[in-house]
Amino acid sequence: MSMPPSISSSEIGILWITYQQKTMLLRMLDYFIEKAEDNEAREIMVSLCHEIDPYAEKIKKIFQEEGVAVPVGFTTEDVNKEVPKLYDNGFDIMFLRLIKEISMGMHTLNLTMAYRADITALFRELTIITQKCYDECTQYLLKKGLLTRSPYVSTMPSVEFVKSGSYLGGFNPLNEKRSLNTVEIAHLYHAIESNVIGMNMIFGFAQCATEKEASKFFTKGGELAKSIVKELMEIFLKDHIQIPTTAGGNITTSKQSPFSDKIMMYCVSLFCSFSLGGNSLGTSFSLRNDLPAKLSIMMKDIFEYAHEGAKIMIKHGWMEEPPQTNERKK
Repeated sequence: MSMPPSISSSEIGILWITYQQKTMLLRMLDYFIEKAEDNEAREIMVSLCHEIDPYAEKIKKIFQEEGVAVPVGFTTEDVNKEVPKLYDNGFDIMFLRLIKEISMGMHTLNLTMAYRADITALFRELTIITQKCYDECTQYLLKKGLLTRSPYVSTMPSVEFVKSGSYLGGFNPLNEKRSLNTVEIAHLYHAIESNVIGMNMIFGFAQCATEKEASKFFTKGGELAKSIVKELMEIFLKDHIQIPTTAGGNITTSKQSPFSDKIMMYCVSLFCSFSLGGNSLGTSFSLRNDLPAKLSIMMKDIFEYAHEGAKIMIKHGWMEEPPQTNERKK
């Protein structure tokens, strides 16, 4: 029986990131499962835990076999299941759906950086699990009335081709901007949907964080998400497109933290990375030139916020280093 080739640098990197994400999710789900009052929601979360827990162990085993330091990730010390509920009204599945959305993109990207058959198989299997869970979360939230579809619009009855460079316009206040196309609506609405969930999550973190510096950071992030939602909704309203909203994912009055500041800071960092990637994609597919300009400013604000968070994590010893190469110069 032939032995698999040694693990490559990119494979170490993607497995390390995956281990961080999976252990974070497993620990946070421990709390959400404990507090779940809806049996269907609990079943979705319990099923996912049973499916992804073995993959964290697989990654640990690969590292041990290859002589790579096993990451700490997140442990039971990062969650307190005994405190009251911090969120209510479907937030657990809203949060899980957004995490699975991030995972779908990450697993696909990771597949392009893996070479060993056992590692590519691992990410293919995780992709299947993630897509299944994402669909279950979506259908659950739709059934409960906690998820709204993107706006319904009327479209032209025939195919049209762009006839003028004015189609790309948007900066000149003297010229009328064309209406948003459905591709642009899709990306803008996706950004609104993600930021609404992120805003509720971060304000909840701000309410219960132990360190004052972390609490202030979370409050700043919630306000940033709120401002992004407001600005994007104004773009729709200027086109007379109504944005459907649903009350869900409420924050309770509890100030007792179910999560360590370390895991909450990492979670916000992950969401910032996802937001930067989503906005980058939105700018790529937006042909009205004022939209990429607006999204680019938002990306700058998100990047600066994420950088501020990284400094706080380093200061408090919450940022685990990815595996380093040997320092040859020394």
